[in-house]
Amino acid sequence: MTSIIVVLPKLDDSKTIKNLLVRNGFQVAAVCGSGSQAISVADNLDDGIVICGYKLVDMMYSELHDYLPPGFEMLLMASSHLLAECVGSDIMSLSMPLKLHDLLNTVELMTNSIEYKRKKRKSQPRTRKPEEIALINEAKALLMSRNNMTEEEAHRYIQKCSMDSGNTMVESATMVMSIFTDA
Repeated sequence: MTSIIVVLPKLDDSKTIKNLLVRNGFQVAAVCGSGSQAISVADNLDDGIVICGYKLVDMMYSELHDYLPPGFEMLLMASSHLLAECVGSDIMSLSMPLKLHDLLNTVELMTNSIEYKRKKRKSQPRTRKPEEIALINEAKALLMSRNNMTEEEAHRYIQKCSMDSGNTMVESATMVMSIFTDA
């Protein structure tokens, strides 16, 4: 589920927004009164949405946006004349006074976008570091020389050990290396 951080200058306003979101099924990770608090919370999360006002206690919305870790999207709530200067940025915005259905629909849209990006990121094949590749190749070479396996058989053996034990290929290759080097 996508985490939401609400950061507004007045903590009571933040709590009101949080309560509205929670009652409608969203998960609010934190309510903050300053941008630095929001950045601190965001640093401990993988991704999410930051709902904020135009001017915070310690910084402007644009500074907060610049300091957010990758994977976070921002929803700016401000008066329409302040939102006019945000045109063209990658920040979603809602004009004040706020309508509940606009807030909920926008947060839902942003949540779906983040979930889609998360699934897309997870579906991409993981790239191994050169030292990990070298370790796997060394374990395959050991299996090939000690057990008269082909490279494909050695690879499948390490892969099967990995799947059966719930470990990564690198962990399984390390176990193979430790078993044969200790023997």
